[in-house]
Amino acid sequence: MARVLVVDDEINIVRLIQVNLERHGYQVETANNGVQALAKIRDSRPDLLVSDVMMPEMDGFELLANVRRDPALMDLPVIMLTAKAQDRDVMEGYKTGADMYLTKPFNPAELITFAKRILSSHRDGDDDRIEI
Repeated sequence: MARVLVVDDEINIVRLIQVNLERHGYQVETANNGVQALAKIRDSRPDLLVSDVMMPEMDGFELLANVRRDPALMDLPVIMLTAKAQDRDVMEGYKTGADMYLTKPFNPAELITFAKRILSSHRDGDDDRIEI
């Protein structure tokens, strides 16, 4: 069973994502900001990170940059799930190392599909991360 860390400061969004992932067999842990998430990532080493961008203390881009700089974490698959939908935001997500960038409002089925695809490709040793 894959372990997913969901990070968002909006409790309702966290719960929506958590319920949908759990319905598909994922074990879900949650965090409310980037600082808390980074500590949990280092502690529990999830198989996938789903992160918002706009959060207090440490935003999602900074969280992602910290993950990509850490040799022990740099291969962690990351889906950015955010309301920041302008082209420059999407490009920033991919430049920082996101495997997927989804915008809110989102379709939970789409998130599940991308989570399955990303986890499958990482298990197979493929790295589908977009290089810019």
